[in-house]
Amino acid sequence: MKIGELSQVTGVSIRMLRYYEEQGLIRSERQSNGYRVFNPTVPEQVRTIKFYIELGLTTEQISGFLHCVMRNKESFCREIMPVYTQKLLEINEQIAMLTRIKSNLEERMTAILEDDPNPKEK
Repeated sequence: MKIGELSQVTGVSIRMLRYYEEQGLIRSERQSNGYRVFNPTVPEQVRTIKFYIELGLTTEQISGFLHCVMRNKESFCREIMPVYTQKLLEINEQIAMLTRIKSNLEERMTAILEDDPNPKEK
């Protein structure tokens, strides 16, 4: 399978597929004409990478456990747990920060409405 076909099958741009290859997440063979050729298991690999990226993980994090996940099921890959734990900590910190920002904005809006000398319909 050539890179254009892989892009069509997976919905991942050719540029991103090249990046995945640079990062060692996928591999190809080169034909004599220089074209990349991917084996039939690569589309599943790309979909798996895409899934983890959508979870907010980096390609560096994914590279630490991808081969295990592709060989086994995720539940058998203990090396994924520290990555998930760290990501959950980051998400919880972001939620706390956004909650503080939301509360601050709501307080400011309330103060503006209460101090308005010419109240309009609310």
